[in-house]
Amino acid sequence: MTANWEKIEKNLGVLTVEVAADRVDAALDKAFKKVVTKVTVPGFRKGKVPRSMFEKRFGVESLYQDALDILLPEAYMEAVAEAGITPVDRPEIDIEQVGKGQVLKFTAKVTVKPEVQLGDYKGIEVPAQSTEVTEEDIENELKQLQQRHAELVVVEEGAVENGDTVVIDFEGFSEGVPFDGGKAEKYSLEIGSGSFIPGFEEQLVGLAKGEEKDIDVTFPENYQSEELKGKPVVFKIKLHDIKRKNLPVLDDEFAKDVSEFDTLEEYKQDISKRIAERKEQSGKRDLENAVVEKVSAAAEVEIPEAMIRDEVERMLGDFENRLKMQGMNLEMYFQFSGQDEEALKEQMKSDAEKRVLQSLVLEAVAQAEGIEASDEELEEELSNLAKQYQREVDELRAILTANGNLESLKSDLVTRKTVQYLVDNSKTEATVA
Repeated sequence: MTANWEKIEKNLGVLTVEVAADRVDAALDKAFKKVVTKVTVPGFRKGKVPRSMFEKRFGVESLYQDALDILLPEAYMEAVAEAGITPVDRPEIDIEQVGKGQVLKFTAKVTVKPEVQLGDYKGIEVPAQSTEVTEEDIENELKQLQQRHAELVVVEEGAVENGDTVVIDFEGFSEGVPFDGGKAEKYSLEIGSGSFIPGFEEQLVGLAKGEEKDIDVTFPENYQSEELKGKPVVFKIKLHDIKRKNLPVLDDEFAKDVSEFDTLEEYKQDISKRIAERKEQSGKRDLENAVVEKVSAAAEVEIPEAMIRDEVERMLGDFENRLKMQGMNLEMYFQFSGQDEEALKEQMKSDAEKRVLQSLVLEAVAQAEGIEASDEELEEELSNLAKQYQREVDELRAILTANGNLESLKSDLVTRKTVQYLVDNSKTEATVA
């Protein structure tokens, strides 16, 4: 087999491939064995038609597509390896010649991983990260704890306030006609949570228990339902109950209830320690992000749209998995948020492009500096993961190898080492003259 690679644009080129005739004939043999079991010819049992009789009756051309299905994938992958390119999208295949006893000739238009022109990546100046714990930090932590341990108390008198939880009946009407999914009874809704379409929750503020009200809202233009997107609707509301958070007093008793400490002061000291640890970790991540962002901004690279599209799909899959962990799915999310899949993908596109850029740049830095993950480092990582998942190292290695994730683990190690290299060779504002 021969393969010739020719660039036609920055990230686009053409592979011209020729596959020997004997491999074509071998693929035709396999195609015949597959097809002959499915055809019926008078005088012959199914699967027993001689090759010569089959070709006379149906023509050898009837085997070409099956033969190509067998031969093309392996020939294309061999050509890619021979040319030393990294495709990032499906190729556009054009068959120029195929036939029994003939060389197979085809071209493949291929989008490849882009080349990265690195800018400065050593001595990058980044903001210093503060790990100081303030009284305000501690107070904010205590306020969050108050909220988590608050009791919902029914309000018998007064009106709905922001932050209250209301129990309502509602029914939605579009042009005076009820619409699907627009009705519920005894529904609990936290005011200010943003759970409903814009303008709905705000109009409940000031309503008293037992009152009814018509609420006018307009569905977003990107709402998933074609019948409702951009449409003004009316929700008829009846308020059954108002529930308000009763915050516990921040004293020694509170500390005893929510922690292992006897006094609030001891608890605050523990909170301060935990905040400091979080800030240290957060500061480390912020420093890493700042360095990577600056190095990426200094690089020149033209990212193929296919790479951004694939990253969006990965992000969407991750998002769906997180929703499932919360007992939701994408359909429910679209209903609550008023978005559809295309709008969500468009929203993710900017972050996807950033992720792809940073990945390409870090890979380029690793290559430039010869940063690799040693076998010892990989073994250490496997050992740590095995402890985390309570498995044997050999068992975990076998699982990762079987599903093709061992190389991904090694790649992740290289990425982490590369980020640390950039951090080690950066300067913070505190050390810059």
